[in-house]
Amino acid sequence: MFEAWRTDRALRAVLVFVGLAAVAAAAGLALLWPTGEGRDTARERADEIGLTYQRLAATVIEVSDRVCSYSAPDDPQACRSITVRADEGPDEGAQVALPEFNLAYDRTSIRISPGDKVIVGYEDSNDYYFFVDRDRRASLVWLAALFAVVVLALGRLRGGLALAGMAVTLVVLIAFAAPSVLDGNNPVLVAVVAAAVIAFASLYLTHGLNAHTTVALAGTLASLGLTLGLSWVFFGLADFTGLATEEGLTLPLIAGDIDLAALLLGGAIIGALGALDDVTVTQVATVAELRYRSPDLSRRELIASGIRVGREHIAATVNTLLLAYAGAGLPLLLLFAVSDQSLAMVANSELIAVEIVRTLCGSMGLVAAVPVTTVLAALVTGGAGPLRPAEPAGTPPDDSQERQPGGHYTVESAEAREPDPAPRWEDFAPEDDQSRW
Repeated sequence: MFEAWRTDRALRAVLVFVGLAAVAAAAGLALLWPTGEGRDTARERADEIGLTYQRLAATVIEVSDRVCSYSAPDDPQACRSITVRADEGPDEGAQVALPEFNLAYDRTSIRISPGDKVIVGYEDSNDYYFFVDRDRRASLVWLAALFAVVVLALGRLRGGLALAGMAVTLVVLIAFAAPSVLDGNNPVLVAVVAAAVIAFASLYLTHGLNAHTTVALAGTLASLGLTLGLSWVFFGLADFTGLATEEGLTLPLIAGDIDLAALLLGGAIIGALGALDDVTVTQVATVAELRYRSPDLSRRELIASGIRVGREHIAATVNTLLLAYAGAGLPLLLLFAVSDQSLAMVANSELIAVEIVRTLCGSMGLVAAVPVTTVLAALVTGGAGPLRPAEPAGTPPDDSQERQPGGHYTVESAEAREPDPAPRWEDFAPEDDQSRW
């Protein structure tokens, strides 16, 4: 592999580009690393306006329905009263009566029954308990464990490395990106640095430190830059405020220095990264496999064949992005469906328009990733051919490979090999003596 890096000019150029990006990402990480002051200030403001409170685990002991305490004689209303046992906090083990729920307006308590695990809020200033949510932590832990077992069982070492890459992504977002934005740093710049760090860590951890991954990383970073440029232009033209959601309305109360419009743009950049690395890694692997199996293909033929495969991948991925955004906002779509507004007017609302711009700009970045990465991979593999597809350790060569001195194998040319017969329908049809498939 060292010989490939030294002799292949295209591969050296890719390495220089990736190296410069690594230096820039490291510098950005150092310059934008959060001090924690912004986060502490935001917590103090949230506490001052009553947005923060303790969340404690509790178990439901009793559920009873009765007439609401504030009902008028001529207008009786049904309420549900819930008594819980505090499983932690200052009153651990004690039974606590929660405020009653009006069944006509509050639907959160309808499916609560004795024995359920719930989360209650507690304000120590007035010794006040109230219902917050169900306790889903146990089920989430079991799901995460099942996910890890499935990934490790099927992916083995590669699956474990993928889980490590996922952990790095969470650390970067939670320990760096969010606190850095709260410190007052530009959300777009923070998102670009975070996306670059995540790309380096996840790709190299999952796929190894090799030429395949380096070319895929170069394609990912180049396409991410294009996505940033497109999103920057169209987010500016759409003039988003960032105040269309509940979170957008709450953030200025606790962190007034945050540029919400820039925060939306930063989120779009990080969101596009997840699909980009999938496309780029696939394209590099496709071109490498084509070059390995057909060493006589020219660079132009490699590019053309790789892009043909990429078209199918892009067609599926673009629709995947649309379905992901639409599925996440399905309740909102139902509300718009009964609002008696035209489709154009619905699309004009900021909640929907943000997702449209994210989807289209991200999709254009994905489309661009196919030719960019394919050309990079073809330039590299069209030379000395260093991007040989990785084979599991101990895999014997096939009949088309010839052992060379030093333990290397070469592939026979396409002309020297007997062409495979063309497939026929009869090869897949049932036997004559079979009455059914």
